Amino acid sequence: MANIKDLLNIPEYDSIRTILFCAGELSEDEDVKAYVVGGFVRDLLMGNPINDIDFMIVGEGIPFAKKLAIKLGTKKIIPFEKFGTAVIPNKKLQIEVATARKESYDFNSRKPNKIIYTDLNGDLLRRDFTINAMAMDIKPSRFGELNDPFGGVGDIKKKILKTPLEPDETFSEDPLRIMRAAYFASKLMFKIDSKCNQSMKKCSKRIDIVSSERIRDEFIKILKTDKPSIGLTILQKTGIMKKIFPEIDIMYGMNQTSEWHHKDIFDHTLQVVDNAAKLSDKMEIRFAALVHDIAKPNTRRIDKNKGYTFHGHDAVGEKMIDKVALRMKLSNKLKKYLKKLTLLHLRPISLVKDIVTDSAIRRLMVAAGEDLNDLMTLCRADITTKNPNKVKKYLKNFKNVEEKMQIVIKRDEMKAFQSPIRGKEIMKICDLEEGPKVGKIKKSIEEAILDGSINNSYDDALKYLLNIKNHPMNK
Repeated sequence: MANIKDLLNIPEYDSIRTILFCAGELSEDEDVKAYVVGGFVRDLLMGNPINDIDFMIVGEGIPFAKKLAIKLGTKKIIPFEKFGTAVIPNKKLQIEVATARKESYDFNSRKPNKIIYTDLNGDLLRRDFTINAMAMDIKPSRFGELNDPFGGVGDIKKKILKTPLEPDETFSEDPLRIMRAAYFASKLMFKIDSKCNQSMKKCSKRIDIVSSERIRDEFIKILKTDKPSIGLTILQKTGIMKKIFPEIDIMYGMNQTSEWHHKDIFDHTLQVVDNAAKLSDKMEIRFAALVHDIAKPNTRRIDKNKGYTFHGHDAVGEKMIDKVALRMKLSNKLKKYLKKLTLLHLRPISLVKDIVTDSAIRRLMVAAGEDLNDLMTLCRADITTKNPNKVKKYLKNFKNVEEKMQIVIKRDEMKAFQSPIRGKEIMKICDLEEGPKVGKIKKSIEEAILDGSINNSYDDALKYLLNIKNHPMNK
């Protein structure tokens, strides 16, 4: 038993201490045992930011939550009667109060079929990993006393993930914990205990009982870590990736020509994801990095002169995202974003290799729209060559392209680019009724501007329209 209250004696934890003291005084008044548990204790010991407080009550949690909410100045709670838990709304921290409990499961469901109220050790025993199976007493007379029955402190020092129960029982009961192991390994840079690792492989097929939404959420949490490749590799090696993301799984061990990239498509893809994580905190860019080459396995061919080729993998990949989004229950907004960046990810690369024309720059800017900066970030992340001279050359070329973009036209004007001559005016000048011909002429004006044939001005567009209005195709 150790005392960790001194770790709370820093100004950043002032509001947290206030909440803990209120809960501790209430536990004294109500004569119940109360603790903070799980991630709070782990993050406090590790010096990590604390974003939530999980209280565990040996007694009735919901009545305790109601009284604690009043002490904290909150009028209502969000109760979950079946589990004996409640959430106390709080702007700064997520506060949850739970009754100490054990759970039993049906084999074909990760949802508990029976809730049994228990003591402190019984509750800690059901938790996923030893580093999350610790509790700190909050009663004033014992405030800060640490309960660590399964050696969580030692495992934090060793930087290792282990389960309180036998791993087979832990992962079979709730196979989502396999993905949580990958997440914690990636977030905390911890290794997974060998016995746990073997059990994760054995239980991976049971991921089928987990909902798509929970799988998606845990997967996205891995993408949000500083080095997502750690967690993604664990998903691959335990067999989970094959179940939840077969399009990525098939990349493993598949070679490609190594002029610019790792020979293995999977390794290259994970390097791009890690590069994206270094360049941006935006999860969506990291997801785009993961799927940007999703069609390479489907489009891989062997050319006797060039080696492996992947012609059209950008366009094929864009279509494949629809199936991925449906399976993983991605939002329409995220799906459209991933489709766009997958389709366009080769365009900036082609610009840095060839002579850059104003027309090509304009077309790329219009196609990318408000996601142009994200696209350029993805392309930078896609540089995985180990040759520093090539990296320097590529980055310089990307900078040149971006400078060219600033010269050609302001980005804001290109986000919603359209002809300076509107449809009604085209109808009047060309003596046309509303229909596809009007749209065709308007498109022709826009194409002329994008090609650089005419300036993006009303006068030039009008002159162009007068020149083409008598063309047989426009009559």
